[in-house]
Amino acid sequence: MKITIFVLLLSVFLLAGCSQPKAEAQAQSGGAGTIEAINHTKWAINHFSVNGQSGIDIIGPFDGGGGGCCYGVPAVWKPGITVRIDWQTGVGTSEGFPGFADREKYNAWERKITAQNREHSKTVPLPDYTGQETCGITVHFLPCDDVKVTTSCFTYGSPSYPIKLPLEMKEPKVCPK
Repeated sequence: MKITIFVLLLSVFLLAGCSQPKAEAQAQSGGAGTIEAINHTKWAINHFSVNGQSGIDIIGPFDGGGGGCCYGVPAVWKPGITVRIDWQTGVGTSEGFPGFADREKYNAWERKITAQNREHSKTVPLPDYTGQETCGITVHFLPCDDVKVTTSCFTYGSPSYPIKLPLEMKEPKVCPK
């Protein structure tokens, strides 16, 4: 009986301590939501994060996804607020997949595919959201290893969505520096 009460009290104590930072973060933030992404490139996004928080999903070429939880903006937007986006690109197709029967062929194919993976990181400004409802963050992966972000609650493609770029964007022969 004493052990059960001790475990119960310890659990309550630990859970209460864990909820404090979340409560403080919500008080300082303008609301939280999911981390989503739109991929405007021919490459797959193997994984990505916003300020170290995972976007969860692998996103195929010219597709959307995400679903990581959670991203919250500060309650008041100020000039100079930025977010760091880290991501890995890779081949967005299974072309040439030899199957699993011949392990040697499969391993050679896998090495060829993973050799094309590239790590990227970029810090970008968080657009002004003053007077607007915020709904997490959406990262747009663009050609030339560029990104844009929005905290808009509107969905991509709606007339009120702030980023009006086509889903399928071609990479130029020479990327701007």
